Parts: sequence; structure tokens; C-alpha cells
Amino acid sequence: MKMKFSKILLVVLLAGIAMSLNAQITSGRSKEEFNADSIARDFDKRPYFGLYKDNYFVAGTALNQKPTEFNSDVKFQISFSQRLTKSVLPWHSHLFLFYSQKAMWNVFEESLPFHDLNFNPGIGVSKLLISRDKLIGKVTLLLEHESNGRDGEASRSWNKVSLSGSIYLGPQLMIHGKYWIPIIDGQQNKDILKYSGIYQAGMQFISHNKRWVIDATLVKRKGWNLSFNTIVNVGFRLSRRDNQFLMLHFYDGYGENLLDYNKYHCRLRLGLLIRPSFFSDF
Repeated sequence: MKMKFSKILLVVLLAGIAMSLNAQITSGRSKEEFNADSIARDFDKRPYFGLYKDNYFVAGTALNQKPTEFNSDVKFQISFSQRLTKSVLPWHSHLFLFYSQKAMWNVFEESLPFHDLNFNPGIGVSKLLISRDKLIGKVTLLLEHESNGRDGEASRSWNKVSLSGSIYLGPQLMIHGKYWIPIIDGQQNKDILKYSGIYQAGMQFISHNKRWVIDATLVKRKGWNLSFNTIVNVGFRLSRRDNQFLMLHFYDGYGENLLDYNKYHCRLRLGLLIRPSFFSDF
């Protein structure tokens, strides 16, 4: 089952790259989007408050088991950031706060209990990478905390110093990576790196007409082996006038939430996605 989904992911990655390259050949790059001065001015004039990671609300069930009320659920994420400065820090970087919250909601069980809530606040310094009047990406240094706000045996928490980078291969294709140095303070999740990973890499493709978005992320679990958590999202914009997408969300691996970080999940969900206007953060 895992090998089959890994092959599907590779197909998605190759297809996204091929489609992006074809779009660049036929249409070329947008001079307005990739002019250094206009990018810097546009960034500093943007609202200080906005979306950070993807915001979504999806429902689904397990693929490797018979669907029941116990392995079917709703998963949603809320994520936003507040920029604290313009690009006035050293190397024209800026400071920002961010907050993400992820929930696993057992809506098919009696009384509709929340299974787990994960809180992820932090602070970061980010710099746009601009070369030869082209936006080529950005690099970000983060100090972040993640916990599920519970006590006793159900308590899970850790902290990370993370370095992330995104490279824009064109208006339609972005590749990204993130590596973290963990500071594990949770007594019940000392082995979390074996399941939730030590670094991640992926890609995001946006169709030329901006109706489709596809992203795939591999999270490497600790160990000298090819063990990854796989996340694939496919979104279709419902209307050209808004930023709402119909989203198909696939997760295969461990660490989907903190309470069950050491339990294997293979689930497919469908729902609503609201994402940043350009490429997403991960």
C-alpha cells in the first residue's frame, strides 16, 4: 500500500514539473511579478495581517481499513501571520509572528468529540530572494512551539528552531524545504523525531489560469532509511473571483497529529481550501 502511494506521488511531482515547464515555454514569465523594485514595494505595501499556511476544512476516512466512525473524521487548519516590520532589518529582511492550529474532529462519533487540537505559535525572520530583477524565492528562520494543550499521559509538546527555503522556478512552480533543530520538552513524546520527522521537502504547482493547485510534501522520519510521511493536496478554484478551492487531501504516514504521533494513518479527505494568493508556506 505504501509503495503504491509513493509511486502516485512521484507521478504527481513529475506531472507538475512538466506542466510548469510547458506553461513557461508557451507564455513566458510575468515581468511585473518578477521585477525586483515592484516586488519589494508590493510586499511592504501589503496588509500586515494575512494567511500563513493553507487554511482548510476537510472530511474523510481511512484507505487501509474498512471505514468506520472511529477512523473517519474532519480535519481542519487555521493559519495566519502578523508582519511586525517592513523589509528594514539587516539584509532587507522582516520580522513576523505566526499562529497555526490544527484539529482532528471525530464528527461521526456520538457527541462529536474533538480527538486532538494542535497549537503552533512562533516568530520568524524572512528575506525575499531577488536576483537580476527576478523573485527567485525566500529564506526564513523560525522559532516555533507545538503542543496539544493537554496534561498527563495525553500531553504532547516540542519546540523547533527551523530554517526553511522556497525557490520559485517560475510563476507556476515552487520547490521548498525545511530543516529543524528540535528541543523536545514533552515527557510523553521523547521519540517524536522517529515519527514526525527531522526535515521536509516538496513542490507546489499552480496552473497557468490559477484554477488548479497541486502540492506534495515528503517529511523524512529519523533514521538511515527511506521512511517518509507523504502529504498530497489537489485544489480546484471554485470561482475566478474568490480564493476558495475544492480540496482533495491525502496523508500517509505518522505524525498527522500530536496525540497519535506514533500511530500510522492513511487517509483521504475532501473539503474546502482557502490559500494565500501566491505560493503557500509549509
